[in-house]
Amino acid sequence: MSGLLDRLTAEQRDLLRPGTRAPGTPMLATLTDRRDFDRDWIFERKLDGVRVLATRDGGGVHLLSRGGKPLDDTYPEVIEALTAQPCEDFTVDGEMVALHRGRTDFSRLRQRIGLTDPAAARASRVRVTLYLFDLLRLDGRDTTRLPQRVRKAPLRDALDFHRPLRYTPHRNSNGHDLLDQACRGWEGLIAKRADAPYVHRRSTDWLKLKCGGGQEFVIGGFTEPAGSRVGFGALLLGHYQDEHLRYAGKVGTGWDTATLRELRTRLDGLEQRTSPFHGEVRERRAHWVRPELVAQIGFTEWSRDGMLRHPRYLGLRDDKPAREVVREQPTGSSR
Repeated sequence: MSGLLDRLTAEQRDLLRPGTRAPGTPMLATLTDRRDFDRDWIFERKLDGVRVLATRDGGGVHLLSRGGKPLDDTYPEVIEALTAQPCEDFTVDGEMVALHRGRTDFSRLRQRIGLTDPAAARASRVRVTLYLFDLLRLDGRDTTRLPQRVRKAPLRDALDFHRPLRYTPHRNSNGHDLLDQACRGWEGLIAKRADAPYVHRRSTDWLKLKCGGGQEFVIGGFTEPAGSRVGFGALLLGHYQDEHLRYAGKVGTGWDTATLRELRTRLDGLEQRTSPFHGEVRERRAHWVRPELVAQIGFTEWSRDGMLRHPRYLGLRDDKPAREVVREQPTGSSR
């Protein structure tokens, strides 16, 4: 067993189990409007990127998306950094981001998400950073049953954090005051219950505190371009509710000409004759598509009738199945 884990108390060591090589589904946070927390919680910066699980064992280093998709060829510089680590057996959880002026920028990251050729990824001008925040396995031992705060110490000490790897620090403070500070330059905060184990599902032991609106939506159609625009005019968006795709409005900004052309080609390949939305969508001459593509959308708020206000397109996501896209509802969890 690693010397790092030898530092645990006898009670903590009893929580360790033989570690599986497969990382499984990552732990997911729940959106909340809660702002008051006691000392049983820690707070990390909310990052606007894509979730990545990284594992190293006798078979080498591998990166997996939230849905289990291999990402080794998309981020070869991260593979190299993890291969160079003195620790040879681990599974870690983190967020892959692209930074612009100190802030995470999903629209910039999307230029790397679609690359699957290592040479093209290396030639990209978009530099990525993998922020690591949790340890699932170390030297053959499953660490997920350890308390959250306890897991962070061996994570920090097990790896050398040099670009493109970064350790995600945490704070022990009141969430309301921290969120006010975070919203001056960050996307928000992730509140984590300090004594919680790591579970492979969504949990209220991890809570998302957002500064502004934003989530994934399913593309169910598009409109024709007007004037000098190419590609399309707007994307028609929805989310699932009671097994039905509910219309949530349209987005007509957030892309360049190349993105318009590329998206139109993909949309043409998914076109169908009938609307995938439940209920009437009043858009003249709309083109309907099979609801397979998922887009990250930023917006200011929801209207009373469930429509998006001031939406902007940030990029496509391939780390979440369309059928799992639902409207995120904040919880006022009392835990």
